[in-house]
Amino acid sequence: MSSDLKQKLNDDLKVALKSGDKLSCSVLRMLLSAIHNAEIAKRGELEEIEIIGVIAKDAKQHKESILAFKQGNRQDLVEKEEAELVIIERYLPEQMSREDVVTAARKVIREVGAQGPRDKGKVMGKLVAQLKGKAEGQVINEVVNELLEQ
Repeated sequence: MSSDLKQKLNDDLKVALKSGDKLSCSVLRMLLSAIHNAEIAKRGELEEIEIIGVIAKDAKQHKESILAFKQGNRQDLVEKEEAELVIIERYLPEQMSREDVVTAARKVIREVGAQGPRDKGKVMGKLVAQLKGKAEGQVINEVVNELLEQ
């Protein structure tokens, strides 16, 4: 059984091919290839949340590239990466606000009975799995650190 998100990517690729949208074709092929490689590594089809994880990883790589190209004064490459990132982000769930991450983190901290910084691993494992693709790992990490320091 193929996931809805993977099917949407394939359908959108067909539309982009027919309309001659080269940028969308390129980005969608790249995403489908990354998903395919992850399926090969897993030796099975990915679930929806795993596909979101692959797409989120790709979005993060694009953001890092944008920063690097800005530092290198390569505005042409910055614009290319930003245009690709816009397409990639269409397939990610809406990103959570910091306040929503704090709420989710507090709930997980209560559930696992975390007392302080030494319990960070328990909290992070559960929280990252819950928020995969919905919030950046860096934001989750900062929030958990702040809450466990209190």
